[in-house]
Amino acid sequence: MRDKTLWTTYTDEQKQELFRFNEEYRQFLSRCKTERECVTAMVEIAEAAGYRDLNDVIAAGGKLKAGDKVYGNNRGKMLVLLNVGRKPIEQGMNILGAHIDSPRLDLKINPLYEDSGFAMFKTHYYGGIKKYQWVARPMAIHGVVAKKDGSVVNITVGEDPSDPVIGISDLLIHLAKDQMQKTAAEVITGEGLNLAIGSIPADGEEKEPVKKQILNLLAEKYGITEDDFQSAELEIVPAGEARDYGLDRSMIIGYGHDDRVCAYPSMAAQLAVADPETTSVTVVTDKEEIGSVGATGMHSQYFNNFIADVMNLTGGYCELKLRHALAASRMLSSDVSVGFDPNYPEVTEKNNTPFFGYGPVLNKYTGSRGKSGSNDATAEYIASLRRLFEEEKIAFQMGELGRVDQGGGGTIAYILANYSMDVIDVGVPVHSMHAPFEVVSKADVYETYRAYCAFLKRF
Repeated sequence: MRDKTLWTTYTDEQKQELFRFNEEYRQFLSRCKTERECVTAMVEIAEAAGYRDLNDVIAAGGKLKAGDKVYGNNRGKMLVLLNVGRKPIEQGMNILGAHIDSPRLDLKINPLYEDSGFAMFKTHYYGGIKKYQWVARPMAIHGVVAKKDGSVVNITVGEDPSDPVIGISDLLIHLAKDQMQKTAAEVITGEGLNLAIGSIPADGEEKEPVKKQILNLLAEKYGITEDDFQSAELEIVPAGEARDYGLDRSMIIGYGHDDRVCAYPSMAAQLAVADPETTSVTVVTDKEEIGSVGATGMHSQYFNNFIADVMNLTGGYCELKLRHALAASRMLSSDVSVGFDPNYPEVTEKNNTPFFGYGPVLNKYTGSRGKSGSNDATAEYIASLRRLFEEEKIAFQMGELGRVDQGGGGTIAYILANYSMDVIDVGVPVHSMHAPFEVVSKADVYETYRAYCAFLKRF
């Protein structure tokens, strides 16, 4: 653990593969800024690799056998990939689980209004953010508008160089005497995260002419009305591509590393392990940042139902067999952790904190303070992973999420552990987590992918 940085141990061939893999991930991160966009891209990649929609298999009256590859798409915001192994599913599965939602700003149900010559959008922030980080920067709109006629309009504004962007103004320093006395939590309020989206009035309109002009633009380009916002999911995210970070290009800075930096390697590992002995599963899920709730969160019954359907097509389903299969499974909760930051050494304890460039971090527990809300992996499970990674020459670190009384966080690990399966968090250390732009080491991303492959192939 942390004997040598990966940059000094990789061969030239490994470094070439590392940069190739990270360039593919960087492009994925740049174009997939919402959970819907992630699922759409992943389904396209999976289908190209031979995965079939499980619903199509069921509709055709088909069966599944070892080597068959299927996926389940839950409302476009949660995805399960499964490769049937040679062993019966009842003997357990090897599961990778990540989330594809990230902190952001959501438009309110009735977001559009006019104030003092500006058309504005009201927002409601999603997940844990420092609100002051989301002002005075270019923002983009991503999402969908579902219309009453059943059609769905996809909207992306602010990513193409020719697109306009929107944003939230900050108070000029010259008049910020009172603002500068506030705590960081109070500098910007939730109700103060209002986006300026236009300032040209519509011709001939006396009442709210700027708002009317925006509605005219939306009707002309997208065919939507103001009432259509009531059935929309529009997310406000930082505009622009993920970029290489550092003069040596050793890192990537971008929006949404938490947790797409683990979701992408999980998917890639799932596709790379073609003929597993044990059934391999990758699930990427929504709503983790707000408690894994709802129909597309890990707390939903979708995952159970999907596995039940697969078991039914591979030789017979019953509730008892499903329970045995889940309890006999092993899971890596593919989620990020804190990376030691020399700018903020006081919040971490060096002996138990992961560092950039030393591989994925195994978090025995997360939670906060007295391990509240955590999954606490067993010593035996950790020992088996240590043995696997050492045999496969996978570098890894053990760590925890900051000093004991400093704070903490959670993942989906405890949810799957409720089935009595062995679960541990294994993922990439991150700087500036939950900020509009986060930073990771390319070496850690690649080594995490290698760890996931080893787990699916040999565990």
